[in-house]
Amino acid sequence: MSPNDPRAAGTVPWQDRVAYWRRTLRLTRALLALWFVVTFGIAFFARDLDFDFFGWPFSFWVAGQGALLVYLLIVGYYAFAMRRLDRLCQPGEGS
Repeated sequence: MSPNDPRAAGTVPWQDRVAYWRRTLRLTRALLALWFVVTFGIAFFARDLDFDFFGWPFSFWVAGQGALLVYLLIVGYYAFAMRRLDRLCQPGEGS
């Protein structure tokens, strides 16, 4: 990257950097809230849900399978959303 390239460090206006950081924090907070609900909320209350799910107790399934699938979806969505946000916030492209 040459020094005249608009994507070089220090050429992005501070307002754009602040907006980018706010969007990143908003996304991170939302996904951490979802993680918290899955990890503590559903796992805590799953023992009250006493029924079989695919032949196993529901609380066992949530702890062993369901939570892992949600974690995988959280990571995948974060990567997708950050890639999209990076493209939107690059100088000279997307906006």
